[in-house]
Amino acid sequence: MSDARPATSEDAVELVRLRKVMFDSMDGATAAADWQPAVVATPRERLADPEGDLAAFVVERPGGTGSLAACAVGAVEHRLGGPRDPSGVCGHVFSVATDPDMRRLGHSRACVEALLGWFRARGVRRIDLNASDEGAPLYASLGFVRTPSPAMRLTL
Repeated sequence: MSDARPATSEDAVELVRLRKVMFDSMDGATAAADWQPAVVATPRERLADPEGDLAAFVVERPGGTGSLAACAVGAVEHRLGGPRDPSGVCGHVFSVATDPDMRRLGHSRACVEALLGWFRARGVRRIDLNASDEGAPLYASLGFVRTPSPAMRLTL
């Protein structure tokens, strides 16, 4: 089994690189790579706060190269409560990615399991994610179920 560790702000560049790997595996090649430098500041700043609402767990590539093989990133969100969860606290998992040559070794599972533990420690009862067809079996094995959510999006 892979060992996942909490990501630190020093992992920001690698987290963004793996985010591109995720997008590339879902969409084919992403439109442009110039978005990556602008995105690095977010995980660098938010992961610097150990009590913050963003966390990432990573598996390092073997050989001590300093690069990552896999990651899972998530955030705690605070919304108005409802009948199923009056607290309104929920989690969202995103940027689960593994380098193509490191897949099928349990790295993503280790990262997601560690992230779920982080959510549990913060009292989060509901955790959402958007699953690709390739990732859905992993999430189902961890207890996630498809929802009838009528999700919509507006991009401004």
